[in-house]
Amino acid sequence: MMNDTQTNYRWYILILATLTNALAIAMPSMAMPVLFDEISRDLNLDIVQVGIIWGISSLPGIAATLIGGAIGDRFGAKRVLIAICLLGGAAGASRGLSSSYITLAITVLLFGFVSPMVPMNSVKIIRTWFPPHQLGLANGFLSMGMALGFMLGAALSATYLSPLLGGWRNVLLVYGFLVILLAIPWFLARTSPILALTDGEIVRKSLIQTLAHVSRNRKLWLMGLAIFGISGSIQSTLGYLPLFLRDVGWPQAQADSALSLFHLVSMICVIPIALYSDRIGSRKKILIPSALAVIIGFGLLSVVSGGAVWLAVILAGFSRDGFMAVFITMILETDGIGPSYAGTAVGFVMIFSGIGNLIAPPLGNSLALTAPGLPFIFWAGMAVVGLIGILLAKERGTAGNLVAIPSEQAG
Repeated sequence: MMNDTQTNYRWYILILATLTNALAIAMPSMAMPVLFDEISRDLNLDIVQVGIIWGISSLPGIAATLIGGAIGDRFGAKRVLIAICLLGGAAGASRGLSSSYITLAITVLLFGFVSPMVPMNSVKIIRTWFPPHQLGLANGFLSMGMALGFMLGAALSATYLSPLLGGWRNVLLVYGFLVILLAIPWFLARTSPILALTDGEIVRKSLIQTLAHVSRNRKLWLMGLAIFGISGSIQSTLGYLPLFLRDVGWPQAQADSALSLFHLVSMICVIPIALYSDRIGSRKKILIPSALAVIIGFGLLSVVSGGAVWLAVILAGFSRDGFMAVFITMILETDGIGPSYAGTAVGFVMIFSGIGNLIAPPLGNSLALTAPGLPFIFWAGMAVVGLIGILLAKERGTAGNLVAIPSEQAG
């Protein structure tokens, strides 16, 4: 069992992991949609090229999420997070050095390969610090970090930081430097205590063996279908919404504020949603209405205007990060997925998220050439596909007993 010092220290680890999610992936990622207007003028990009740039970062992420999770299972999440902060910071900063559409695509690909490894290993390290009855809450904090980073990236990057720092290039360079600094507290952090769940086999298998074990689980394929539709629709809408609102006459600050509002309501609601899922002992009872809210909200964005846009944004956004917290917890509670396979299981499911994030933005953006609101209808349809995956996936009750695992494997 944990002593009092370890019990208190796990909250420090949770705060550090939450900040890492915010600074290493969320803020640098969500800076792009609000900076696209400035970037497209500077590099001569059209709306379809913008959609490709926004979606292409998910191409290497398809492999990176699986590799990052499996490496964390093999070598320890702490070591991997140190490396990710160093490499991810450099890759994110390199986007600011782009001089053309091609070079921007290349640097976005580099960042897209490293950054998806952050949440895989944040989940892994939290999985080994927190007991089952607090797992939903802990994942809620991780998702809140993402929401906070998304909100700040959208609110600050174009309206405040770009004028202050002298343009979009310097904004991305500063974000990269901040991420590199995060490697220091991870290097100094303690290794995990020896707490985990009994349903995990404590072994050090090869990447192929762990992947083979995870890929035989039918529920994880259905979870993959769910996140393919939900994540693809949300990622696409976040990239398109500021451009759409500016094109229909909204001022830049107001258009960016709509994106910030999406993340603000999500951040406010994530902890109550995660806590409620722990309390009722059911993840699907949270995921199903959350998916329905996304579908209805995106559908409304295709037809409403003026003040009604804010209501549609709130409806679509309030459960976004709460959904992810509960969704990841449901993955971790899958039969046969213990702490030894936690990173690989999450990474396997997130492959489908990467595929959705890759194909949905350019496909949806291309429909804007026919009608500006048509992409939202397409993305709402993708969310329906995600809802089907959730309905078909079976869940089990919150896992129970704890066992010891080697601390060097835990992270």
